[in-house]
Amino acid sequence: MSSSPEIEELPATQTGPKGVIHDWRKFKLESEDHESVPSNKRELLRQMSNPKSSNDDTREKVSRKTSVQEYEMIQEEDERCLRKYRRQCMQEMHERLSFGPKFDAVFELDSGETFLDVIEKEHRITLVVVHIYDDGIRGCDALNNCLTCLAAEYSTVKFCRIRASATGAGERFSDDVLPALLVYKAGELLGNFMSITKHLNEEFFAMDVENFLNEYGLLPEKEFAASPDEEENADVE
Repeated sequence: MSSSPEIEELPATQTGPKGVIHDWRKFKLESEDHESVPSNKRELLRQMSNPKSSNDDTREKVSRKTSVQEYEMIQEEDERCLRKYRRQCMQEMHERLSFGPKFDAVFELDSGETFLDVIEKEHRITLVVVHIYDDGIRGCDALNNCLTCLAAEYSTVKFCRIRASATGAGERFSDDVLPALLVYKAGELLGNFMSITKHLNEEFFAMDVENFLNEYGLLPEKEFAASPDEEENADVE
């Protein structure tokens, strides 16, 4: 009685060090340009990415301890595919964990009413940073520029600015307390920094403002992004 051929089983995504290695090898095999990879390497990669095979000879080769040939081939593999796989995994994890509105600019508020709307009606998980400024006040222009840079890096934070005269509370936000930086979440005031430039160097940059806010735990984790070096290296064959 002849036995029917077994159906090759594809391994599910695995966890743990061995599982991650198998997943990466499978990813490497699928992402390679098959025309540029020698047939012997393709076959070895296929065997490494799928330890279950219907061929007895293949099963025996895969189940044995790492051979010299396999070790040398792994050593020869460039880092590009591994970095690409790692970025893909991190991006997928970030997308699963990220939710809520996204922003990428500093919003100009033109009245006290819009100021209150941003504070009270924004999504409850959204951090709102409001810069209260006025023309001609030292440090206000520099802080506006810093917040523009931070808005590009923290897309889940809503950065806003409003002239003191437009708040409807000009007496509270007089020139001697500007620039002021207020931080809200779910309608609650988390940070209230009057004359914030007193806490910074005479010449300050976006990183200085970022570090200051981080000292108070007021900024979330940065958005995932591959480093420039990784992006550049990833494009090199």
